[in-house]
Amino acid sequence: MPLTPYLKGAVFDPKAIEIMDRAFTAVRDSLQLPAGDDPTAELAARKIIDLVRAGERDPERLCALVLLDLKIADPRSA
Repeated sequence: MPLTPYLKGAVFDPKAIEIMDRAFTAVRDSLQLPAGDDPTAELAARKIIDLVRAGERDPERLCALVLLDLKIADPRSA
């Protein structure tokens, strides 16, 4: 599932969308998230969008930052 359904009217250039999709796919693969709606996937998408808005454009770094943030936010990881 691509990240685009989570953009909800936000405007990004095609390159930024490609970068976000790559990072989102990497996060979903790393966490083995199911296809379709998933609360963790939505949270990851929002974090990726926020990071890209802040200027990050490296898909590997985006993935790493989101995974780190989700691990910290996940009480199961403690």
